Amino acid sequence: MTNPGRPVYLRLRDEICAGILAGRYPEGTMLPSVRAFAAEQGANPLTVAKAYQQFQDEGFVTVQRGIGMFVAAGAVEALRKRERESFLTEEWPAIAERMNLLGLKLGDLTELA
Repeated sequence: MTNPGRPVYLRLRDEICAGILAGRYPEGTMLPSVRAFAAEQGANPLTVAKAYQQFQDEGFVTVQRGIGMFVAAGAVEALRKRERESFLTEEWPAIAERMNLLGLKLGDLTELA
């Protein structure tokens, strides 16, 4: 869920996370360099470095000095678990409340899919 008031490094983190979960960056593959990702996203390289550092601190990526950052083994499942928990505790309550206000049921949504 995009939130323009959210810090840029967290929005970049979300973009990287989505890329890993969607398979654009499979486990064992190298992430784009800080400079390349910054240019692609129109962001400051220091901000991208902060987002990458968070993934490194959490163990989702590994660093090979002089080569780059790689998606760690097990990162997809660990990220998916974390993102599910985040969705259910932070995003879903507001969605459920909005659905309730609009008189929507889960079945209404599955009919649209």
